[in-house]
Amino acid sequence: MAIDQAINALSAKVAELKPIIETEEATKTAFIIPFISTVLGYDVTDPREVIPEYTADVGVKKGEKVDFAIKSGDDFRFLIECKKIGEPLNLDHANQLVRYFNVTDTEFAILTNGEIYKFYAQLDAANRMDEKPFMTIDLSNVDARDFPHLEMCTKARFDPETIAASAEQLKYISEIRKVLAGQFKEPDADWVKQIAARVTSRRMTAQNLEIFTKLVETGQSQFLKDEVNRRLRSAQDFDDVQPTAATPTTDVETAAEVDEHPAGDIITTDEEWAAFNIIKAICCAEVPVADIALRDAKSYCAILYQDNNRKPIARLFFDRKIPRITIFDADKTEQQFDLNEIEDIYTYADLLRARCVALKD
Repeated sequence: MAIDQAINALSAKVAELKPIIETEEATKTAFIIPFISTVLGYDVTDPREVIPEYTADVGVKKGEKVDFAIKSGDDFRFLIECKKIGEPLNLDHANQLVRYFNVTDTEFAILTNGEIYKFYAQLDAANRMDEKPFMTIDLSNVDARDFPHLEMCTKARFDPETIAASAEQLKYISEIRKVLAGQFKEPDADWVKQIAARVTSRRMTAQNLEIFTKLVETGQSQFLKDEVNRRLRSAQDFDDVQPTAATPTTDVETAAEVDEHPAGDIITTDEEWAAFNIIKAICCAEVPVADIALRDAKSYCAILYQDNNRKPIARLFFDRKIPRITIFDADKTEQQFDLNEIEDIYTYADLLRARCVALKD
């Protein structure tokens, strides 16, 4: 089952059963074990892979247990600590998870209540579990942008170095988004002063700071509304002149002539970044993730092998009413597919992987 299908199915199950789940054990049975099995892809009936109630003797603490240990041979992949659904997830209430993580060769841990899954790594210090998660999966509010990163954590795709590199980006992007969200909601004095310094030479007295705080709030609000309206107009006004889906078109040599424009004229959208992450998650089964590059252009967004415009993997045409992906095949022609949702890219995983195999040979 594809990662998006597994998550969406489990999300629906959580929404249906959450009101009648009353204990931690019921939470494990109904939600967490299916997550380990259908999402992460581990055999929950094989004690060599999934060990429930793993005893964690640490120092003077004897007989402590973590709810699940996921292993591959002698190597730990994840330690999982579970709470009852609806309970808040706080590391202060998961001390045994932190202690055991810090004295084993475990690199990743999960704290969950069956609905929310917080993934932790050791990015800040070796052999010490970070205080903040690098990824949070909320089954009540599924974010498709997490799918590529979650797929890297599955049994089939697990690679600690790739996960760690992705985790570092995710962690800091998440923290940056929180900072920006806070500033857009209620800008603090330092934020206002930085913006004001770019538009005025006035000294930031208390009175001027109060004035510019309101101006910054208004300006930020108007910017967000204008950006939303711009994207809506772009989708409505786009003249759809693309060929019919799945019709072979351009030869790969012609495709090498990328529509280059000054960087200032091009904005890579959140949707394009999400699609790029999905393609990386798919293609990393065949080629190193570092060899998959994004190069944006005015008319489309190119996904390239080794950042070489003569080795295209796919193209994204998202500035249209119905987004489209084109994928090169073995005959050096493009196959074009319309997308109802960005996650539909997973439908064409075999084509993307085949393209990568052809490029690396």
